[in-house]
Formats: sequence, C-alpha cells, structure tokens
Amino acid sequence: MLKARQTGQLWKKWDEKAQKTGMHKTVFFVNGDEYTGDWKDNKRSGKGTQRWKKTRLIYDGDWRNDLRHGYGTMAQPQVGSHTFRKLYAGGWKNDKRHGYGTNYFSEEEYYEGEWYEDKRSGWGRMYYRDKSVYEGEWYGDKRNGQGMLRLASDDRYEGSWKDDKKHGSGKFFYLDKGQLLRGTWIEDVPKCGMMEDFGREGAPHMTKYPIPECKLANPRHVIDDAVEHATNQDS
Repeated sequence: MLKARQTGQLWKKWDEKAQKTGMHKTVFFVNGDEYTGDWKDNKRSGKGTQRWKKTRLIYDGDWRNDLRHGYGTMAQPQVGSHTFRKLYAGGWKNDKRHGYGTNYFSEEEYYEGEWYEDKRSGWGRMYYRDKSVYEGEWYGDKRNGQGMLRLASDDRYEGSWKDDKKHGSGKFFYLDKGQLLRGTWIEDVPKCGMMEDFGREGAPHMTKYPIPECKLANPRHVIDDAVEHATNQDS
C-alpha cells in the first residue's frame, strides 16, 4: 500500500512538471514559433513575448487564456538590419486591437486613437502619406461622424462624414484664397451652399475681387430647398 501511494505521488509530481504554469524561459512550437513568458493552466497568461516564424512578427505584452489581452506592442524586424519597425502599440482584447492605440501603416502613415475589435472606431487622428491629417470620429475602420480634414496646403474641411466620405453639412476653408464654403456634401461632392470671404486680406493667393453681397430676399430659404433636393436625390 505504501508503495502504491508513493507511485501516485510521483505521478502527480511528473504531471505538475509537464503542466506549463508560471514563468518559463522559452517554449518552442513545432511550427518554429517561440514564446517566452508567463503561463497559466497550459495557456499563455500574464507577460510574454511571442515570435512567429512565418511572418517574423514579434508581440511583447499582456496575455490572457492564450490570447493577446491588455497592453502590448507588435513589431517586425527590418530586412538586412538588427532594428525593428513598430507596427502597433496599445490596447488588446481577445487577440484584437481594442481600446486606445497607435497603428503604423507605414513610415509616413499612422493612426492614433480608439479601436474596437481590430477596427478604428471612436475618436482618432490619422496622418496620411500626402501630409493631410484627419481628426475626428471613426466607425468600422472608416471616417464616420464629425471630423476635420486638414490638407497639406492648410485648407481644411470641417463637418460630417459617412463611410470615409464627406457627407452632410460642413464647411470648407480655402485659406490660400481667403474663402469659405458652407454647404452640404453628398458622397464627397459639394451639392449646394454659400461661398463667402474668410480672411481674404491675409490670404497668400487672395482673389482679385471680393465675393459680392447676396441680394436674395431670403437666401436661407433657397439654401434649405437646395439641401432638401440634394438629400432626396441621395436617398
């Protein structure tokens, strides 16, 4: 009986050693991937670093139940160099970018702001390759809601967006000419509105003549009718 109990105790010890729990130096997978960090119940949980052989991507950060969860960074080694290019730094939830984080699409383009299930959603700022910057609301990885797009020329649009396009009421500032268009956009196209001078005297490419005064008895009524017509055509 004593020998049987000892055998059972040894079996339990061997089983405990076989379980991945706590801190391990490095665990190598059969596909060439490797992980260094914390484990719990045979799953990556806690702090750890994962290296994928096929994509050469490296994740360093928080884990929960074998998924990236918490705060972490993704990076990729540069070809022919010992340096790394950061791809993302921020929040994760269930293996997806979630919460606040910064994603680097390239050296010239990156986004900093809120994420929801791997998509830009909420408030965020996007820096584009052409030096333009969008700051505002996002939903489903597209500009949706209220936002401001500033072009490299410093001209800018402030207003409504839908599915990555100017859509709804907005204002476009032609700062180089000293003019402002207040109007309605449908799928990136201005359909109606009023143009007025805006800082014309200090504009670098000031127009030759100022915009003449509108003589309509009720210009607001005319604009409202035009907006209703444009909206009905879109719907």
